[in-house]
Amino acid sequence: MRCAELSRKTKETEISLKLNLDGKGENTISTGLGFLDHMLCLFSGHGRFDLKLECKGDLFVDGHHTAEDIGIVLGKAISDALGKRESIKRFGTSYVPMDESLALVSLDLSNRPFLHFEVPFSTDRVGKMETEMFEEFFRALAVNSGMTLHIKLIHGKNNHHIIEAVFKAFARALKEAVTIDSTIDGVLSTKGLL
Repeated sequence: MRCAELSRKTKETEISLKLNLDGKGENTISTGLGFLDHMLCLFSGHGRFDLKLECKGDLFVDGHHTAEDIGIVLGKAISDALGKRESIKRFGTSYVPMDESLALVSLDLSNRPFLHFEVPFSTDRVGKMETEMFEEFFRALAVNSGMTLHIKLIHGKNNHHIIEAVFKAFARALKEAVTIDSTIDGVLSTKGLL
């Protein structure tokens, strides 16, 4: 099993996280932000990743530190669980519809962090979660996992549906990328190193 367990404590957040890349989609998630909990449950379920996450953050300020720090810890957990990244497919792409919305996520577990986030929102919040914090979450995740990550909204109007399509597409793309392929000897790179 490719698993990782991490904790992180700052003056702004206290996070404990357990991740199993080869799980069944079982999860227990408590971030203090209901909508973020919902999205991380979708990530776990649609990627078939077991995820246990608890975060106590300074939500009296806003959701920024909570969202960003969870991205940091989840990104590090993905990297730790992948180890040397040997025999993984490395690349993953998924289009996911959610009613009127359609999202594309394409990623490379390259150890070259980068985020392209092209998701316009028409409201500043969904529930208690600021919509602009989703870009911060994915940026922190990409940097700390060593992932090249492209997220694009093809079309959509309902902000809940848009974000849900993004998280489901991310889960499915990541599942594809972390999948073991027995025909890959070492890492999938002509340089021989990721």
